Amino acid sequence: MLGNFLTRPQAEDVMARRAERRNFMRRTSGFAAGVAGGALVAACGGGDNATAQAGGPSDEDILNFALNLEYLEAQFYLFAATGAGLGANQQTGTGQQGAVTGGRAVNFTDPVVRQYAKEIAGDELAHVAFLRKALGTAAVAHPAIDISASPTGAFSTAARAAGLIGPGQSFDPYANDENFLLAAYLFEDVGVTAYKGASPLVQNKTYLEAAAGILAAEAYHAGLVRTVLYSKGVQAPALRTAADAISNARDSLDNAQDVDQGISPTNDVSNIVPLDENGIAYSRSPGDVLNIVYLNSGAVRSGGFYPAGVNGSLVLSSALA
Repeated sequence: MLGNFLTRPQAEDVMARRAERRNFMRRTSGFAAGVAGGALVAACGGGDNATAQAGGPSDEDILNFALNLEYLEAQFYLFAATGAGLGANQQTGTGQQGAVTGGRAVNFTDPVVRQYAKEIAGDELAHVAFLRKALGTAAVAHPAIDISASPTGAFSTAARAAGLIGPGQSFDPYANDENFLLAAYLFEDVGVTAYKGASPLVQNKTYLEAAAGILAAEAYHAGLVRTVLYSKGVQAPALRTAADAISNARDSLDNAQDVDQGISPTNDVSNIVPLDENGIAYSRSPGDVLNIVYLNSGAVRSGGFYPAGVNGSLVLSSALA
């Protein structure tokens, strides 16, 4: 019934749980040597571009960075839900246009997961179209994207680093409902923190409102995916453990701080919404985000899900010493 709010001891448990998660010693994930204990050197990618040198990225730089991320999410969800990716008219623009590698429809057995996949696919397609329209002729082209199930592909590299699979094995995000959810989980929390981190940099109020709107949509997506994983994990604890391992792997890459949280409960309190002690979502810089999607802790310009890098001026990942 309504009105069953947290008691003060329960609220204190939540705060303690978040503090515990933030202080948890992150294990080295194996993405690259020397990640643990590193210090953030470059908070924002593209340090050699004019706008960054002039005091920060422009609004167009930020929106184009977001567009690169939306290309990735749209391709993954569209293939998983429909078996086909973005149309050719949604891939043109400035910079080097690349193809998408991999991707196929998931044979969903859970009708709820299937419906969620279709809904998110439609949302991500709309995000791509919206950002391309907002940017006009300044929109960057679709970069080369790897969403394959190959043993050497980005998903398998990420899963191997998280300890989900062994050497030479592959992680197929399209094999079943659970694999799809874990792959979606890999992306969604990153998207939320990326928009949260970029929003304060946007100067134009119209663009800022748009970024805030997409941030809200991505947060809904992340909450949805985390909720379903948590629910399924009640009956299959290994699934929840796998999600936590992905969280730890992400957190070992982005920067020297602990800004990622899994979904396992602490003190009988769930962790669907990953927040700090003030109940506020975390932020990631563009460089932090590129560390994760490039699957590399060094200052690099390509790798992982973007074999040839992203398009635009924000292309350089952060370096952890």
